[in-house]
Amino acid sequence: MPSLHRVFLVGPMGAGKTTIGKYLAGQLKLQFADTDIEIESRTGADIPWIFDMEGEEGFRDREQQVVEEMTGHDNLVLATGGGVVMRPDNRRVLAARGFVIYLCATVEEQLRRTRQDRRRPLLQTENPELVLRSLMEQRDPLYREIADHVIVTDGCSPKTVAQRLLRELQ
Repeated sequence: MPSLHRVFLVGPMGAGKTTIGKYLAGQLKLQFADTDIEIESRTGADIPWIFDMEGEEGFRDREQQVVEEMTGHDNLVLATGGGVVMRPDNRRVLAARGFVIYLCATVEEQLRRTRQDRRRPLLQTENPELVLRSLMEQRDPLYREIADHVIVTDGCSPKTVAQRLLRELQ
């Protein structure tokens, strides 16, 4: 099994990064953190509010700061936001400092999982499917560029994905 004292989860919204990450951390006896939760905790504001007030660029600045800091922590499973890979510095730091797992989910699966979620600013639009397709087109190659391992999460419970991941890594 690769040295797993720093595991970074990347992938689109709705892929299960937070839920799978918590389970994985428990199984690996590591701490768990989520960049979005960390940003909300530091600012005292939720992600949609940050997007409203500072725009996506302001949010990405905050995210980059959190990624830079948190990827230096040992014994950690870190779930990242779906757009973390859009900044080259984030990709460089994630790839260099830990084992990167791309949790891959089809657009159809993402739609199903995020349908009721009002906390995703990029999906508050007339056509969330179009947005998800566009994001996947831009981001999938970037996730793959830094991934040490890719696992498809479609149609599986988070626990099943985490267990399969642990088996594949052994």
